[in-house]
Amino acid sequence: MKFKKLLLATLCMGISAAAFSAEYDLKMGLVAGPTSNEYKAAEFFAKEVKANSNGKIEISLYPSAQLGDDRSMIKQLGDGALDFTFGESARFQLFYPSAEVFALPYMIPNFKVAKEALFDTKFGQSLIQKVNKDLGITILADAYNGTRQTTSNRAINSIKDMKGLKLRVPNAATNLAYAKYSGASPTPMAFSEVYLALQTNSVDGQENPLSAIQAQKFEEVQKYLALTNHILNDQLYLVSNATLEELPPDLQKVVKDAAIKAADYHTKLFEDGEKNLISYFEQKGMTVTKPDLAPFKAAMKPYYDEYIKKSGKEGEEAINEINALTK
Repeated sequence: MKFKKLLLATLCMGISAAAFSAEYDLKMGLVAGPTSNEYKAAEFFAKEVKANSNGKIEISLYPSAQLGDDRSMIKQLGDGALDFTFGESARFQLFYPSAEVFALPYMIPNFKVAKEALFDTKFGQSLIQKVNKDLGITILADAYNGTRQTTSNRAINSIKDMKGLKLRVPNAATNLAYAKYSGASPTPMAFSEVYLALQTNSVDGQENPLSAIQAQKFEEVQKYLALTNHILNDQLYLVSNATLEELPPDLQKVVKDAAIKAADYHTKLFEDGEKNLISYFEQKGMTVTKPDLAPFKAAMKPYYDEYIKKSGKEGEEAINEINALTK
C-alpha cells in the first residue's frame, strides 16, 4: 500500500498549482478473468470506493490470477503485500479444518443460510475473529457465487441414476465426497481437459456452477442437466488489516460500506444469471431435471462423520448450528 501526499508545485512565475492524485493506491487481486461476474463486482467495488472517498482511494484490479492463486493472495493479504482479494469461506479450511463445513455437500441449502452460518453462529463468529487475529485479514462482506450442478450424458431423475456414473470432479475432498457417496465414480481431472473428456465419453458427466458450464460450452457435449444443488459457493470480500489500519476512520467506513454494496450487486449478478441460464440450456436442447435432494443429503452422512472425526467437537457444533438455521 502506498500513501501519496499531495504535492504543491510553485511555478517560477509565482503561480501555484496542486498536483492532485489519490492519496491511497491500493491493489485487488482476483483469480477470475475480466469477463467474469467476479470482475464486474470488483470493478463496482473499486468505483464505489473511489466515488465515496472523493478520489482519495484508487483500487487497481489484477484479474486472471496475475498475483497468484487464491491461497497465495490470502497469504499476501496477511503479509500486508496485497490490499484486497476474494476467498470462499470454505477456503479457510487451509488454516482451520473445521471451516470445511461451508463446503460439505448439502450442508448449505441457500445463500441466506450461508450468510447466517458465517455471521450469526458462534462457529462463524469465532472463525471471523480467528481470521482477523491470526491471519491479519478482515472479512468485509459475503457474496453469492453460484451453486454447483451436475451435467451428464444420461438423465439424473433420482440418486439411483448416479450409480456408476463416471463423474469428473476437481481434486477436492468435498467434491470427491459428493460423487462417491451419491453412488457415482469420482474422476479427478484438470478443468482444461473436461470438454474433450465429455465429448469422447471418457467421463459421463461433470459438476460446476451454471456460469462455468456455459463458459465452457458443456451444453455442446452433454444432453442432461440435473439441479443437484450440492455445494454452494460464496465469495468473501477480504482486506488486509495493515491496509485497513492505515486508513482514517472515515475512509475505513467508505471501504466497508462499498464492500457490502458490491457484495449485494455480486449476489444479484449470479442469482439473475442462474435464472436465465436454466432457460438458456433448455433452449440449447438440454433436458433439465430436478431430482429429490433428500436422499442425496442422507447419503452424505458418512462423510459428515468423517468431517466430525477430523475437526472434533468444534466441527460437530458447527454442523448442529447450521442445521438449526434450516429448521
